[in-house]
Amino acid sequence: MAEAERIIGTPDIPEAAGAEPEQSDGESGGAGAGTERPKGRRRIAVLFAVAALAYALDLVSKLIVVAKLEHHVPIEIVGDWLRFEAIRNAGAAFGFGEAFTVIFTVIAAAVIVVIARLARKLYSLPWAIALGLLLGGALGNLTDRIFRSPGVFEGAVVDFIAPKHFAVFNLADSAIVCGGILIVLLSFRGLDPDGTVHKD
Repeated sequence: MAEAERIIGTPDIPEAAGAEPEQSDGESGGAGAGTERPKGRRRIAVLFAVAALAYALDLVSKLIVVAKLEHHVPIEIVGDWLRFEAIRNAGAAFGFGEAFTVIFTVIAAAVIVVIARLARKLYSLPWAIALGLLLGGALGNLTDRIFRSPGVFEGAVVDFIAPKHFAVFNLADSAIVCGGILIVLLSFRGLDPDGTVHKD
């Protein structure tokens, strides 16, 4: 079990060579031995580094799209299968629910608050990456909601990645989807954000 936990990203344990949980306060044996496993380093820095990278890439890409592509002919990347086309989206990811812009803004803000609170007990590297992607993507689209027209908290998100027969999206949407998929996979494997592994 200790080896399996190490492979899937459980926290660093100071006594790397030992397979048994560390005994607290010098206790040897007894029913309470090993109940307080050392958690190693928290992964807050990783979470915010991933979030900052995802946010920066999304922000820069949107600035370029607005400056160079909006009101211009779409750019074909892979024939007509993939092109860059500037679209203003008032809905959620991939253009869904355009009538609920303010609601999606509130949801994005709530997601950011929840992730920030969860960071206090975050010891798993994979979870830090997943939550960082979610945080960066949510911040990217929330920035559009706040600062772009038609108004504060009602702004339309800039989308530009347009695959054939699919909705137009942006890098923030991609980060959110990738983070969500990773969270589902980690949950199936039984890995919790605090680094513990459980089996149903």
